[in-house]
Amino acid sequence: GIVDASRVGVCGGSHGGFLAGHAIGQHPDLFKVAAMRNPVTNIASMLTATDIPDWCYVETFGCGYYDFTKFDPPTGQELQSMWEASPVAHFENVRAPTLLALGMSDRRVPPSQGVEYFHALRSKGVDTNLLVYEKDDHAIE
Repeated sequence: GIVDASRVGVCGGSHGGFLAGHAIGQHPDLFKVAAMRNPVTNIASMLTATDIPDWCYVETFGCGYYDFTKFDPPTGQELQSMWEASPVAHFENVRAPTLLALGMSDRRVPPSQGVEYFHALRSKGVDTNLLVYEKDDHAIE
């Protein structure tokens, strides 16, 4: 075939990192390695730490759900739905060695997202490495 199934990897940054996290958690037999830059890994824990809280609602509930004219604290059910829509909800399935690269000055996707995922994967024995860029923000240069 065209693709060697023993060497399939996935990489992405920001929303692409979010998708890579979903890929390795929901398709652990397919993806053998992953690299994620400033990934969204837990929408619920990102909600109050990001400069784009509206994205958290739209990603979880779709367009039209978020009211841009006000901010109400999230309900317990909303937080549960956000968690369920996140890669962290599938971390126990991950087997792919994973590289995380984080810009520590990122306000869009707080570095705590990647740190949380790093610790979650390490706690399950997944070979995981963390690269930290102290002076970089969302765009690691």
